[in-house]
Amino acid sequence: MKNLFKYVMFLLPVLGISQYTDVINSNRPGLSVSAYAVGRNVLQLETGVFFEQSDHALLNTESNIWGADFALRYGLFFEQLELHYEGTYQAQNLTFTELGTSSKLSVFSRNRVGLKYLIYDRYKSEERNKPNLYSWRANNVFQLKNLIPSVSLYGGATFNLGSNPFYVGDPTVSYRGMVATQSRLTPRFVLITNLAYDRISSDFPELSYLVSLSHAFRNPKWSAFVEHQGIDSDRYSDLLIRGGVAHLLSEEIQVDFNLGASFKDSPSRVFVTFGGSYRFDFHKDKLKAIDEQNANENGGAIKRNSMKKKRKERERNGSGAEDIDLGPSKKQLRKQRKQERKSKKSDDNGAIDF
Repeated sequence: MKNLFKYVMFLLPVLGISQYTDVINSNRPGLSVSAYAVGRNVLQLETGVFFEQSDHALLNTESNIWGADFALRYGLFFEQLELHYEGTYQAQNLTFTELGTSSKLSVFSRNRVGLKYLIYDRYKSEERNKPNLYSWRANNVFQLKNLIPSVSLYGGATFNLGSNPFYVGDPTVSYRGMVATQSRLTPRFVLITNLAYDRISSDFPELSYLVSLSHAFRNPKWSAFVEHQGIDSDRYSDLLIRGGVAHLLSEEIQVDFNLGASFKDSPSRVFVTFGGSYRFDFHKDKLKAIDEQNANENGGAIKRNSMKKKRKERERNGSGAEDIDLGPSKKQLRKQRKQERKSKKSDDNGAIDF
């Protein structure tokens, strides 16, 4: 799942040198943004519909809000760079309880374009991706070093088009900067944090943070998340909590559901969202000349019937989230240790002493 969510939630498989993953990597269902990009030449649509009940105790108002969120993500030029568009359309029925009057508002409340670039990949080193062949626990239990995150920087602009009743007085263009981090706590848990400074050139700049924890279940087609958001601005400040689930229908499609609420009554907010993500995968790996590759870089010699075995295994287990790497099992570790000892023994027997 944000993989987390590989996602948000299915972010668990993001362990390789490349940003690209075999399974869709969506920022939904939460609002947190992954440190990783979708991959070069990958176009991804993420959208959802929401309903919110918002009541303001001080202003004596009640609001019903319907709307839609949508995002387009595209991997530009290289694996670490992503072009990101976000938009929100919402319609609000606002009632003034003391006056007995009401009004209706409908507008594209958010239009934002930006670029995200991964400046530090925690798992770029091949050594960090190798499992510990002598300890299943070392591969699956949380360690303090797992808190060291991958880090990306985001820069963008928010466009205030036409008359926007939600952001009265804002300039046509205001700017946004963000730092996004992502830590793989265990093979099943991913921690994402975002620290953002938004509407920088407006009269009401906004500082916000997001902390999201995602978990892939034993059946990794399913994942869950919990997320906390803090917002501080002269126009609006709040603390919010969200939680939800995501499900992979295929390697390219994810559906999700989440709900959340605020911690205060000015206004009090309760909201629910249904959504989905779809990936248009035009990614192609760059070819690397054989004489430029390191020995065993691609896993060594291909064994007889190895592709046939993999095909049969996929047919038996299905496709999609099963491709998420949750680390080797105890049985797989024993098998790898046995193969390693056999390989060393073979090398020793073949040595010629002079």
